[in-house]
Formats: sequence, structure tokens, C-alpha cells
Amino acid sequence: MQVFWTLTRRELAAYFLSLTGYLIIAAATFIMGFILVYLLAKLQEETMPMPITVTELFSFTPFVILPLTTPVITMRLFAQEKFSGTFETLMTAPVSDLQVVLAKFTAALTFYLLMWLPLLGCLFVVRYYANEPSAFELGSLGSTFLGIVLLGGLFIGLGCCASALTRSQMSAAMVSLLFGASLFLLCVVASQPPSQFSWQGKALAYISLLDYMLDFSRGVVDTRPVVLLVSSTLFFLFLTLRIIESRRWK
Repeated sequence: MQVFWTLTRRELAAYFLSLTGYLIIAAATFIMGFILVYLLAKLQEETMPMPITVTELFSFTPFVILPLTTPVITMRLFAQEKFSGTFETLMTAPVSDLQVVLAKFTAALTFYLLMWLPLLGCLFVVRYYANEPSAFELGSLGSTFLGIVLLGGLFIGLGCCASALTRSQMSAAMVSLLFGASLFLLCVVASQPPSQFSWQGKALAYISLLDYMLDFSRGVVDTRPVVLLVSSTLFFLFLTLRIIESRRWK
């Protein structure tokens, strides 16, 4: 366990010792702030019968940020190690492949969660200066961030798999972006009314992440999206582990 935490701290420190980490946080904060300002401007025009966190635009925010930020967060995890030549040194150290994969995933997920902290601060500032406790409900806010964590785990697991496939960080980012965009488009198709499609549309409705995120923002925590997102994340981590282990077959 000590080895795992040492590797995790090493990977997490790499984000804050480079300009890339701060640029990611700045870009994500800008997008969050832009959407929040738009919602506040809309509130001045008309009163919403629901908290800010329950609106469809707010629940759509992760799908704007995730495909853009997670490829940059994960592109260096394995690709940089392979390009710099430190990957073989790391893998010959007294650590297991599973520890390396989990440590890199944990560090990326931790940085991802830190990236979302400014949004939490902005919401509390709005609630304080608006002097309106119903601006957002703590329960729906907690379930919203649960959905953000689960979605982030899926995209980061996908990014880890993409980074393990190549030695180029740009290639890893492009592969992760392509996968993420494909998943996003699949979710858009799945969110359409099933009546417009055949059985394929009804099957896609079960993996509509947009609808699941909207439920999370409303305070509804269903076991189906939780199981889907967790199992999908574990699947991509399993693929990453197999890709890392495949070096022994060469």
C-alpha cells in the first residue's frame, strides 16, 4: 500500500509542477463560470421554479468539460513514460502492473476532482450573496457531484487506456478525444425518444448518460447508472492493465 501511495503522490505532483495542470483548471473554471453567469442572467429575466443545479443546462456542463479536459489530463500518464524511456525503469521496479495502473488512475481522478472545486465555491458564493437558501439543495448538489465523479472515472479510465496504447501524448489525447466524442454522440442519440427508433433506440436509452446526469442533478441516485459507470470504468482499467502486461509477450 505504501508503494501505491508513493506512486500516486508522484503522479499527482506532476500535474502541479507543469503549466498544463494549471491551464486545465483555468479552462474548466472559465467554462463553469460562463455557464453559471448565463444561468444567473437568465434568472434576472425570469424566475426558475427549481434550484440552479436541477436545470438541464447545469446538468449538461460535465458533458462540455469532460471531452475537452480528460484527454489532456490522461495523455501523459503512460505515453510520456514510454517516450522518455522511464517506463521500463518503472516497470522493473518492485511494483506490480496493477499498482501502477491504479496509482495513475487515482492521481488523474484526484486532479479531476480538484478541477471541479471552483464550481462548488461559486455556488456557495451565489447562495450567500443571493440570501436565498433554496438557490440549490445540498442533497441534489451532492448527487450532482456524485454523477460528476462517476462520469469522470469513466472518461479517465478511457483516457488511461488510450495513453497506454501509444508513445505520443498527442496521439493519446486524440484517441481519447475521439472515444469521448463518440460516447457523447452515442448519448445524444440515446437521449432521443425511443418511439422514433426501433429496438436499437430502446436499447440505447439504457445507456443515456445525459438522462442519468439529469437524474443525478435532481437528487435521484439510481443503482443502474452507478453500476453502468463503475463497471465501464473497471472495464477500461482492465484493458489498460492488459495493454501494460502485453509488453511481456513481445
